[in-house]
Amino acid sequence: MEQALSIIFFLFASYSVIANDSIQTLGTWMSSNKKIAWYYLATFAAIGLILTIAYSWFAYDGDISYGRLEKIPYVPIKWYHGIAPIILIILTRFGIPASTSFLILATFASSVVVEKMLLKSVVGYAISAITAYIFWILISNVLDEKKSVRDKNKEKWRKLQWVSTGFLWWSWLTHDVANIAAFLPRQISWQLLLLILVFFTTIIFFIFREGGGKIQEIVVSKTNTKYVRSATIIDFVYALILLFFKEYNSIPMSTTWVFIGLLTGREMAITTLSKHRKVKSLFPIIRNDFGKLVLGMTVSVVIAYAVNYIAKVA
Repeated sequence: MEQALSIIFFLFASYSVIANDSIQTLGTWMSSNKKIAWYYLATFAAIGLILTIAYSWFAYDGDISYGRLEKIPYVPIKWYHGIAPIILIILTRFGIPASTSFLILATFASSVVVEKMLLKSVVGYAISAITAYIFWILISNVLDEKKSVRDKNKEKWRKLQWVSTGFLWWSWLTHDVANIAAFLPRQISWQLLLLILVFFTTIIFFIFREGGGKIQEIVVSKTNTKYVRSATIIDFVYALILLFFKEYNSIPMSTTWVFIGLLTGREMAITTLSKHRKVKSLFPIIRNDFGKLVLGMTVSVVIAYAVNYIAKVA
């Protein structure tokens, strides 16, 4: 029974985590490559996913989480562990960018680890917002998306975007696969690895066929994210920030907070530099996105502590 629940809840978590969070990494790329057939984009993403997870399995002795779960030991899976991924699926369908790290991992982690996760995520939001703001201020004089890209440079930017997307996709996977792997033993067999890769690939193709779903609306609503140069820079900066926190320590964090912080800082910079865009027009964007973050975080923490309480009395 325990093994069956582990597999079932793993499947739920796989879909909910990838559908909710993968748009952070692939959203701007999808938005600026609408002329390319979705299945070509999905194939690229699937290959990157397979290589990234397979490398972790080989390098970390059967662990697909890149060691992110070393502070969260495996526990026998019970029925109440399925509450979090089911709730996450519901939030995803309504376009709420919930923190999958908190919603999933907090049901397994100790209060000390959860506090460290929260602190790391808040710091990530602040650093990404500040970095994005400074970065866009500095490059504003050389990058203007209102002006079309010269024909001789279009192909170069297109190639750079695919490189930056691949870099970001890898960087994100090294963080968030832990949110899925929490339902599995820390070392898995090669047979189970193959099944996981097939299932993940199926999810990726479904997400691309759906155009990203509700979560993609957050990306599309931001200024110029549909343009190749802006999309390339967003992805590259985001990947570097995630890489920094990956190397900093193995404590999991909310990549959602980092992503929204990045877009917030960028919007603030664009507003600061614009002669026609009033500051007050920025507030609704920040309020809506931050409000969804707070809502998602609140739901995540409440559910996590509810599950922990049920575990104690069950």
